[in-house]
Amino acid sequence: MDAAERALFADTVRQLTEQHTGDELDAALEGLGWSEALAVDRPTAVSVLFEAIGEANATSSALDVVLCSALTLPANHAVAVALPPLRTCDAPGRDDASVVTVNGLGTRALSRHDNVVVVAASGQSGHTGLVVPTSALNLDRAHGLDPDLGLIEVTGSVERSSVVRDSAVDWGVALATGQLALGHELVGAARTMLELARVHALERMQFGRPIASFQAVRHRLAESLVAVEAATALLNATWDQPDPVGAAMAKALAGHSARTVARHCQQILAGIGFTTEHAFHTYLRRVVVLDQLLGAGVELTRRLGGEALATASLPGSFPL
Repeated sequence: MDAAERALFADTVRQLTEQHTGDELDAALEGLGWSEALAVDRPTAVSVLFEAIGEANATSSALDVVLCSALTLPANHAVAVALPPLRTCDAPGRDDASVVTVNGLGTRALSRHDNVVVVAASGQSGHTGLVVPTSALNLDRAHGLDPDLGLIEVTGSVERSSVVRDSAVDWGVALATGQLALGHELVGAARTMLELARVHALERMQFGRPIASFQAVRHRLAESLVAVEAATALLNATWDQPDPVGAAMAKALAGHSARTVARHCQQILAGIGFTTEHAFHTYLRRVVVLDQLLGAGVELTRRLGGEALATASLPGSFPL
């Protein structure tokens, strides 16, 4: 897409995320042709949609479509995808040739589709993508910190004879793509939290003047902006040089940055930020959960550090 096309696309997607959520948003995106845009220009389609979802605190099963496209399975809107359990980024399935064992999560897409894609570890390092009937698995709604996100716990064992289709897949590539998508969603949520704090700082009066004039408040707003822009820069740089290590770094930094913004904005919002009447708590809940999906930031950082020590080398620098 050129600059004008991207601006028009971004504006349209942002309007959809502000007006719809859940199944309605998925239907609106299908009508817009977002999956076609994903096939043509994946970086733009993913970054624009997921940042808009984060800004609006909307929900969608677009992550399933992104993962299916990266796994090169004929999924699109036909199936859902099993995700790893919270904090982890390993494939959610285990294939022992006769039975496929599943322990993971899923989006609201599981309630709409008859089949689910389960990526299972097979052998020493290979992965297999298996399309299995959704009815063969146990589905329980996850109630945790952010029930509005609509996550579903997926567990169970499926006989190999019940598998609809299987093929070798590259879980590392799919995981990296999903991590970048969630990184953009974290950035979108962080931007809205920062905007909520900025508006409050301009409107809240203390000692006859807005608290935005106080140096301590300005410092927190400035540090939040730097955190958001740093995460955005690393995400964009990783799209330019796709790499599983870079994607893990970008996801970890996006989660850390969003938590930093949440901490500073909570301090600026003060008492109003603790109330259910204010929108801040919905973004805080979402950020905490998103940071855990497809690898928690602290776990990704620990894993990256371990690899750096084991190989005695650092990842290549990004052209930031």
